[in-house]
Amino acid sequence: MYREAWMWGLPPSMSKNGGMTYWKPHALATPHPDQIDLRNGDKVVSIVDMRTEDGTVASGTHGKVILSNGFNWQRYRVLFANGVEMGDLDQRHIAPTGRTAKRLIKAARR
Repeated sequence: MYREAWMWGLPPSMSKNGGMTYWKPHALATPHPDQIDLRNGDKVVSIVDMRTEDGTVASGTHGKVILSNGFNWQRYRVLFANGVEMGDLDQRHIAPTGRTAKRLIKAARR
């Protein structure tokens, strides 16, 4: 049943007895100094009034990150408490709250 790694076009390190190859990060993959590092499921609050076709989100509306995306520019899709879902949000639009804010403060101290 087992086929050699070269038959699948995989690097030799992914063979039956080898480990996974780790690639160094791309040079452009360094985040901006003021970016926030959120994860899916993190709680956030809007810091500006925003409008979309589905509705509006007032400043201070709480939400939950449902998608984290980005290579050099971290952006997030957030589902807000009023049912509006918005994408391409970053530190200019949202701020972490609760446990998320505590986790980011703790990570910044390291």
